Amino acid sequence: MKIALLGYGKMGQEIEKLALKRGHEIVLVFNNLEDWENDENRLSDADVAIDFSTPVSIIENIYHCFDADIPMVVGTTGWLDDLDKVHQDCIKRNQCLFFAPNFSIGVNLFFDLNRYLASLMSKWEDYAVSIEETHHIYKQDAPSGTAIILANDIIRHTERKEKWVQETVENPEELGIKSYRTDNVPGTHIVRYESEEDCIEIIHTAKNRRGFAMGALMAAEWVVGKKGFFDMKNLLESQIFTTPE
Repeated sequence: MKIALLGYGKMGQEIEKLALKRGHEIVLVFNNLEDWENDENRLSDADVAIDFSTPVSIIENIYHCFDADIPMVVGTTGWLDDLDKVHQDCIKRNQCLFFAPNFSIGVNLFFDLNRYLASLMSKWEDYAVSIEETHHIYKQDAPSGTAIILANDIIRHTERKEKWVQETVENPEELGIKSYRTDNVPGTHIVRYESEEDCIEIIHTAKNRRGFAMGALMAAEWVVGKKGFFDMKNLLESQIFTTPE
């Protein structure tokens, strides 16, 4: 498989190492405006593009791939306000986009656990729910896309919560997310239910970036030849995993 890497930071480099071990070829790397000016016309040489770039560049990168008619796997976060339009354009233009705010298999199983726990805890109003997420200092968006998914799923399964907030919670209908940025932390997410008597926590801690890189490569291998808008649920179901609503 011929891969174009859009973004060549630590995640891009991790994907490159793993892709070569799996017998794939990196045919293009786009990491700045000069790369696009020199090689945009070669984008169609790739079988698939994998994007771990920045929130500033991601939308333009997506439409470059649409124009080149190649499938795209996106792990860049911080652009959820544009997601609906991109989704619609992807379908309208008969293109292929696979988006996941987190490609870790463990995190996606953690999403299932979070939804189940939220449905259990919705009956117990004495427990205040909150989320904490910690990442490396180079992560540009906060809260993380993973934390937002966790929060939205809790809200969907808990009648007393209406929205999440990053700042201090001011009323019981809000769900607070605290974000921390620390050196060399791939990603940690904590969902906490706390009462005056006790505390229940579920935690996912990424040990390194390999899990994210492996998930992105699995997605890239899976989307080649497909049209449509996909996410990790589609991939996991194809691998005989099941992910409850």
